[in-house]
Amino acid sequence: MKCLVVLLVALALGVPATARAGGPTMLIGAAEGAVRQPTLVGAKAQMDLLTLAGSNAVRLTQVWAPGQTAPTDADLQILRNVADAAQLDGVQVFLVVMNFGSRTTPLTEQDRQQFADYTAAIAQAVPQIHRFVIGNEPNLNRYWLPQFNLDGSDAAAAGYEALLAQTYDALKAVSRDVVVLGGALSPHGGDDPNSMRLTHSPTAFITDLGSVFRASGRTRPIMDGLALHPYEDNSSIAPVDGRHPNSTTIAIADYDKLVALLGRSFDGTAQLGSTLPIYYTEFGVESQIPEKNASLYTGREPATVKPVSEAVQGTYYRQAIQLAFCQPTVRGFFIFHTVDEPDLNRWQSGIFYVDQEPKSDLPTVRTAVSEAHRGVVARCPGLALRPHASVAVRAGAPHRVDLRCDIDCAYALTLRAGNRVILRRRGRAIGGVTKRVRLGSLRRGRYTLVASLVAPVNPGKPRSVNRRFTVS
Repeated sequence: MKCLVVLLVALALGVPATARAGGPTMLIGAAEGAVRQPTLVGAKAQMDLLTLAGSNAVRLTQVWAPGQTAPTDADLQILRNVADAAQLDGVQVFLVVMNFGSRTTPLTEQDRQQFADYTAAIAQAVPQIHRFVIGNEPNLNRYWLPQFNLDGSDAAAAGYEALLAQTYDALKAVSRDVVVLGGALSPHGGDDPNSMRLTHSPTAFITDLGSVFRASGRTRPIMDGLALHPYEDNSSIAPVDGRHPNSTTIAIADYDKLVALLGRSFDGTAQLGSTLPIYYTEFGVESQIPEKNASLYTGREPATVKPVSEAVQGTYYRQAIQLAFCQPTVRGFFIFHTVDEPDLNRWQSGIFYVDQEPKSDLPTVRTAVSEAHRGVVARCPGLALRPHASVAVRAGAPHRVDLRCDIDCAYALTLRAGNRVILRRRGRAIGGVTKRVRLGSLRRGRYTLVASLVAPVNPGKPRSVNRRFTVS
């Protein structure tokens, strides 16, 4: 019997592909509170729905109230269930810690310290959760008041900057590895102190946040990334058409405007600006509910929502993922939600109905997520991917090569005995799937296998591996 030295070529899987965009390393998940369950079994069942759509991240919320400096034992158990279920499914957890409504805005030094202590206590008690989003849409009066001072200047940005800085320091004291996301901003806002609804646009809020930070003289950052909720003006607008060059709204297609704004606000300070990682922590497109499922829902859909068919919903989610995939500093994209809310006055943006029956566009969304992880969902200017792979030469009848790339790869295999080429094989391997390439029967002797790998859609420099093995 012939024995063959098995070669492990290249490096272990899981090494990120070289890229200048978010690309295949971008986390794609769901903002889904249903994973908060009192048992691990319940949390795992909800987490499984996310993974059916290909998600590898989840964002959930934890509500703080004035006077609290640590979560209850019951809340900690729920968070541990979520963390354990996520670990079982290979899902990364993002936790939003927020006040519930504007009446509990943490405005005083005491409130901010309690909020910071509360958030740090979670990081200490549940170390599997190390990505935190601080607050929720502080540019809206629904979550933060006051928005304006008596003279019309921005009160919300100044108050939020103080909270973010204090919480950042408390979390980093627990572990430097904790990732702190600031903002969680709504994409719209009025910037009018005389309006009936007092809100700030993300453009004004980020500008003012930068001004407050510069004036503070702080020598440490206040966030490791910016969270944004880049909803379109309504669900009928395609993400690729949702640019706002002449307004203060920021949607996914306004990425260049957002990066320039961050640069003007923070570049030259201790806080990253134009290179700050960006996370789209909420994005939803509402779909129309078929008659056969109508009994599952209550209430009435607001006329302003303009829900779309499930086919269009799937197309728009794919477009949004494609846009984010090509944006250099974007690190995460979250669909809001996985499962519809039953009240039609809320969000029917899930890819499952209320009873967890999948909508018809689930395969469209799942394919888009898979293709993003594989590096092939879109062609991006400047994105240069270099696959990493494991390659094993195995004895048998016939001999074969087992090739597994982390992203899609086009491969060229050349087998030599001395200076003589024995065979060549070309083909394409799907990222994360083992490709078996037949070599035929090999005689005793020494061989050299040369594997050349290149990304087929966003190619960078080919990766070449040269290894020797012996058949005896």
